[in-house]
Amino acid sequence: MKLKKILLILSFLLCGNAFSQILSSNLEKKTLALGEVNHLTIKIDNVHELQVVAAPKNELLPFHFEEIKDSIGQNQNFYERKIEFSVYEEGKFTIPELEFNVGGKILKTIPYEIDVVNTAQKADQINDIMNNKEVKLETKDYWELYKFYILAALAVIALIIAVIMFIKWGRKSKNSPAIATNQTLKELDSLKKKKYIEDGNFRSFYVELIEISRTFITKQYHLPADVLLTDDLIDVMKKNNTISQENEKTVEDVFLRGDLVKFAKTFPDQATMEKDFADIRDFVTRSSKDLEFENLRKDV
Repeated sequence: MKLKKILLILSFLLCGNAFSQILSSNLEKKTLALGEVNHLTIKIDNVHELQVVAAPKNELLPFHFEEIKDSIGQNQNFYERKIEFSVYEEGKFTIPELEFNVGGKILKTIPYEIDVVNTAQKADQINDIMNNKEVKLETKDYWELYKFYILAALAVIALIIAVIMFIKWGRKSKNSPAIATNQTLKELDSLKKKKYIEDGNFRSFYVELIEISRTFITKQYHLPADVLLTDDLIDVMKKNNTISQENEKTVEDVFLRGDLVKFAKTFPDQATMEKDFADIRDFVTRSSKDLEFENLRKDV
């Protein structure tokens, strides 16, 4: 009787494993030379015709990993993704857990740590085949040698003069709040027309949305949003008190979500992307009220 119970339990376990999805991953090399090609393979068994949702092609790996080829293969019961990539910076880099949504069930790969080394030998010496010869140069020879540097220096001087003139006479009109607002609204409309939201291309959508927002904050509020990390920018906004709390909250929510999307930590749905777009558009429109309040405060 006990034997029958044990066999029955084992049969249930075997059936459960047979019908559940199994994810496996394999990284070819954990130590790479600069620019060397590496391969990451992800497989999911027992798909049972379920839809597999993951980051789009060439956008699965984090920033430092340069993806060369990203191929996806799937049939009724099997899913496979093969990625070729290189790294062009020395150091230790991590491929984080990568999420795959199989019919509503989230499967994650294990993280991998990769060492990238420079294989060039610093002690290598280069010896000349022949000794150097001294050559006497005339004025014409010096001109031929350095004319491009002289012309480049003159071009830089002319550019500096043009920039100074632009800052002195053209900056005020072109950087007015109304112009910055209208220009940003046009850029947002152009982003909307790309249909990233409808196509589910959330990574490209958030990259461009945040880039437009950073440029706008830099121009409109004179904050270094184009160079600060998200956390630092949020701190600067709160300490500066130029942007209203409502607008601060909008920027904080959208920017933090954008960072998670960039590093494949979350996969927002269409409704979330539509709301974030609408919130940023409203923030741009409301910005004039922030500036009016700031001017009144300075007058007081």
